[in-house]
Amino acid sequence: MIEELRAENLLLIERAELRLDPRLNVITGETGAGKTLLAHALDLLLGGKARRGIVRPDADEAYVEGVFSPHDSLYSDPELAELGERVPLDGGELVLARRVTPDGRTRAYLQGRAVAASDLRAVASRLVSFYGQHEHRKLVLASAQLDVLDSFCGEEHLNRVVEFERMWRSARRLERDLRELREREGTRERELDLLDYELGEIEDAAPAEGEDAELESALACLKGLESLRAAAALATASLDGGGDETGAGGVLGGLGSGAQELGRVAGVDGALDSLAERFRSTLYEAEELAQELRAYSDSLESDPHRLDQVEERLDVLTRLKRKHGGSIRSVLEHAERCREERDRLRNAGDERAALERELTEAASRLETGAAQLAAARRKVATRLEVAVTNELEGLALGDASFGVSIGSREEATADLFERIGPRGADAVEFSFGANPGVPAGPLRDVASGGELSRVMLALMSVATASAGAGAVVFDELDAGVGGKTARTVGQKLRDLAEQRQVICITHLPQVASLAARHFRVVKGAARGAGAARAEVQRIERADLVAELCRMLGADAGDGVARRHAERLLQAA
Repeated sequence: MIEELRAENLLLIERAELRLDPRLNVITGETGAGKTLLAHALDLLLGGKARRGIVRPDADEAYVEGVFSPHDSLYSDPELAELGERVPLDGGELVLARRVTPDGRTRAYLQGRAVAASDLRAVASRLVSFYGQHEHRKLVLASAQLDVLDSFCGEEHLNRVVEFERMWRSARRLERDLRELREREGTRERELDLLDYELGEIEDAAPAEGEDAELESALACLKGLESLRAAAALATASLDGGGDETGAGGVLGGLGSGAQELGRVAGVDGALDSLAERFRSTLYEAEELAQELRAYSDSLESDPHRLDQVEERLDVLTRLKRKHGGSIRSVLEHAERCREERDRLRNAGDERAALERELTEAASRLETGAAQLAAARRKVATRLEVAVTNELEGLALGDASFGVSIGSREEATADLFERIGPRGADAVEFSFGANPGVPAGPLRDVASGGELSRVMLALMSVATASAGAGAVVFDELDAGVGGKTARTVGQKLRDLAEQRQVICITHLPQVASLAARHFRVVKGAARGAGAARAEVQRIERADLVAELCRMLGADAGDGVARRHAERLLQAA
């Protein structure tokens, strides 16, 4: 349903805000006051085109916004899945908006994000059904007529339609997967060659995680080899005196002489003995250090080709990393993906055969299901014609004829998904003739705005379980209607509003008296040289009699009109 509707700088309307009731809402006002501007505001939210000159003369732009509380099914609608990836359609209220510049350009917004008008239309068509003089007459679309007929078939049939649509989407996925697999088969050998090459390159290199870091550390050492060797030799010489076994001239020679002297006086003084022990430990540590330094120097000379080997290995790993993600881990992950894809391509023949079998079985189920749906629809089509014709008689269309034609979507095609859609293989067309002796024609071609609204009201009256939009807007519903018929129209609108929100733009006091919420559009005089302004007012209960008197063509002081207005409210 529509919770709020806002409009700014829409020709006569400088600013308006309507907080709507979930039941029957009516919008009234003098002819030319600007009621149709509110209809146009709704039409813009439905993705319709902006009328020429719709922006208020002294404004930079016009703006309309609607706040909706949608049914949960909208958020799981598979046809909105792609849009849901760009716009957060994740529950709660939805805000639709449209900006219009004086040159006619528009921008559409959904949840505060700019979207194409077609995106706005896709969402809004699931929220609002608009019947009247504007573009978005849902009834003229084949899918909408099919919805009404399915609703008239009953709840069990609607459940079968839902199950059929689930099967259709599953079969469509199978068909898409099979088509993609067949397209890839043409390039399979080339893809296999590429996979084998990339996988062989990686497997030949056999990289290991962390190997590149170890090699880079080794490379840094190898590039400083001479400096390392010289430093180790100098340090060794400082300990052993340059290779003299006695260590004379080095630290070891001095430590050895000191240890001999301390040994000669061992046992004389315990304090010196303790220091002598520490002195000998230092000697042993210096000897061990000298040995390790000599071993380190020897290792630096063990492989003169090591630097070239490390650089070559690093070059191999760097090339692999650059091609496959920038790290050894990403290289290994790419290799695993290559193996999986290679196995899949090698088994593509088996996969294709399995998909073909599944699709054949799914197609058979769809054919059977579509035939069952068609039989159910044909069975009730005549009953719908009779029921709607009877309803039209009470809506001042007693001479009108109404027909239901059921054909095929696409007969001359072998393509399963052109012949059968998500609702079956049927194309439904409602026909309408307003006058006797005049052949009926497609409703979309022959019905005026008022006739279309009344036909829709009749359809909704007999097919009350109809799924779809939660809000219904009627414009021009009262064209050519008055007296007792007007009361009938109002009662049917109120009955319909017990199941879904209804918004009706009307001149009929009989309809207005039944509203749960009433808005009046009042045009004021221009201020100075500025444009005239229209104001949208909510009519409270205490002011309803005066407004109904105006709609009856009298003022609030007219006793007869006042009594008539009061009787209308009492009868409501």
